[in-house]
Amino acid sequence: MVVNRMKIALRIAMATVMVAASAFGSGTAAAARAPRAALPPANAKFDYQIGGAYTPPSGVTVVSRDREAAPAAGIYNICYVNAFQTQPGAESWWQTNHPDLLLRDKNGKLVIDGDWNEILLDLSTAAKRTALATIVGGWIDGCAAGGFKGLESDNLDSYTRSKGLLTQAHAIAYATLLNTRAHTAGLASGQKNTADLSSANARRAGFDFAIAEECAEWDECGDYTATYGDNVIVIEYARSGFTKACRAYGSKLSIVLRDVGVTAPGSRSYVYEAC
Repeated sequence: MVVNRMKIALRIAMATVMVAASAFGSGTAAAARAPRAALPPANAKFDYQIGGAYTPPSGVTVVSRDREAAPAAGIYNICYVNAFQTQPGAESWWQTNHPDLLLRDKNGKLVIDGDWNEILLDLSTAAKRTALATIVGGWIDGCAAGGFKGLESDNLDSYTRSKGLLTQAHAIAYATLLNTRAHTAGLASGQKNTADLSSANARRAGFDFAIAEECAEWDECGDYTATYGDNVIVIEYARSGFTKACRAYGSKLSIVLRDVGVTAPGSRSYVYEAC
């Protein structure tokens, strides 16, 4: 009788541990089972084309493009998805089809990223994260079907602009769902910015590499290499940051200088240089 009671107690304890392990959703386990996706080659010549696709400059072997653009032939393509905020021009679609998934303050007013005039998505509950992951997951599947090899989910750090309504834990839980979907589709997933995300949380969420804007300008590149080694892509928008990045990491990381609008050749503001 005592032995049977011990067995029952052990089974209950094991079940409790399994429930606790699912706190971030079943995505982590699924991600662990998914085949390892090919990472962007380290220290490769890179171009950031999320503002418009064009023929990559000579020698470029890795490019990031918007999910609605076609991948560049013969090289590694990363699919850009605005996963945590509304893409410019898509606000009416969200308000018509999914108004409940847009973040609102206590007065019901939409919370907006003032720098880019983008509405933040509401990640505050598991149900809303699941609903959002279903929508964005369709885009991710489209990236894979179109021939992309990697994923760039932008605005992971939107919780820092949420007026305290969202937390890093919300972002990690949502990112875990997206990364699981990416891995299932055969895509490697890049952590976009958010230098203060610990290595433990980055790995828990399932990120494989990093895409960091202005990490040299803000002395943050080391935060990314601590987690991802040489699998870090750096975009600098100022000459000072680009020079600094090239001096410190030019032989290890993919580093590019671009204009803030990431425009295409022919634009007056177009800037492209790699080290």
